[in-house]
Amino acid sequence: MDHQSTEHPLDAVVRERVAARFDATVEELSELVRIPSVSWPAFDPAHVAHSAEAIAEQLRGLGIFDVVDVRRAPVEGGDELGQPAVVARREPRNGRPTVLLYAHHDVQPPGKDEDWETPPFEPTRRDGRLYGRGAADDKAGVMSHIGAIRALTEALGAAGSHAEALGAAGSGANTDTNTDLDLGIALFIEGEEEWASQSFGNFLRENRDLLAADAIIVADSSNWDVDTPALTVALRGAVAFNVTVETLDRASHSGMFGGAVPDAMLATVRLLDSLWDADGAVAVAGLHTADLDVPVYSEARLREETGLLDGVSPIGRGEILSRLWAQPAISITGIDAPDVANASNTLVPRARVRVSARIAPGQDPEAAYAAITRHLEAHAPFGAKLTFEDAGLGQAFQVDTSGWAVAEVRGAMADAWGVAPVDIGVGGSIPFIAELVEEFPSAQILVTGVEDPDGRAHSPNESLHLETFRKSILTEALFLARLNRRAG
Repeated sequence: MDHQSTEHPLDAVVRERVAARFDATVEELSELVRIPSVSWPAFDPAHVAHSAEAIAEQLRGLGIFDVVDVRRAPVEGGDELGQPAVVARREPRNGRPTVLLYAHHDVQPPGKDEDWETPPFEPTRRDGRLYGRGAADDKAGVMSHIGAIRALTEALGAAGSHAEALGAAGSGANTDTNTDLDLGIALFIEGEEEWASQSFGNFLRENRDLLAADAIIVADSSNWDVDTPALTVALRGAVAFNVTVETLDRASHSGMFGGAVPDAMLATVRLLDSLWDADGAVAVAGLHTADLDVPVYSEARLREETGLLDGVSPIGRGEILSRLWAQPAISITGIDAPDVANASNTLVPRARVRVSARIAPGQDPEAAYAAITRHLEAHAPFGAKLTFEDAGLGQAFQVDTSGWAVAEVRGAMADAWGVAPVDIGVGGSIPFIAELVEEFPSAQILVTGVEDPDGRAHSPNESLHLETFRKSILTEALFLARLNRRAG
């Protein structure tokens, strides 16, 4: 259903400024995409530092912040420093609230160049999209913040000049609309989200005064489609670990002993198969399903968005979006064993796999980890020995949608896009949101994004739908403008 709204005069100026500045904003985004700011240890950290400084320079150019700085914090459990992040802050005035704007400037590794239609770090406009690593995830999130702030400040300046002119002319027009920037604004542009945000908690604690806010926008999610905005209200949690399966103390000749001695690959295959039932649904006792209302989502759309091959069926039971947002999922994301090129006629004594699970909103990740490891130990075939290591746990998240900030952002989305937003869940995880909630328990968390279902974040040919980007900037600019008129 189309959304209709009576627009505030300042909002119309904000709308005009977003449109007038959009091509320049896309070019600024393109300059950031050209910086290969991969935060993984195997890549040059100088690029992440370059990216951080480039963003800090843009923020300084806005001329509204009391503090703009590039900072690092120790990783959890060690003295090593994390990747550089950008922080900025201006204090609120006249009783206005403060909003913290989060995004991240680091990116995933590009993968193989031959899998890209155009070079990953050479932004390319094609068919209404901008292609490049980080174009969507999440340098567009960074630029949506900067673009929104710039549109608001320019709109306030234009409105102020207009009001002064009317007053000087003695027109008798109403010039009492506030044209000052009273809203408190903080930014946290992280530099290691793609490498598990390992210094995130320490960074929050060390910079708490700079980052404290009444509402927090996390611009790192997606929209329903290119025509419909979305507010992410549920995120699955994460449990990942390695399990080593051992059956022999040494490799043995497969011809001499095969058929009598269980090799580790046999035990591993049998063990992993126990994690799912015949429909492919998770078969681990103790993993929960959340009670979420989900929109209609067809199998045809699932096939289109995932590249599911003809003849290959989906897995699981229930509504498709319930499987993606509200039910647990387990994937095997890596196996250490002899590769085919080096395969010899031996019984493999040990194999190691990486288990990656997503857990439903409301599930405690430690309890989920215990349930999965308990299941594996109970189903180890032939008495195989199991060893668990490198566990990583991430909290699920569910938004309280009753707050004023949710109402404001929904209204801004509807006005920017021309249609009402959809509340969505996301099958992926943003574990650091739990740390934001812990550090700022009274702040309202809003998970928004500039991505769309065809953006291919983390994959070759990642891209940003440019009209979605424009509407996302306008959404945030309208949201900030309305908070600037709101009593704290």
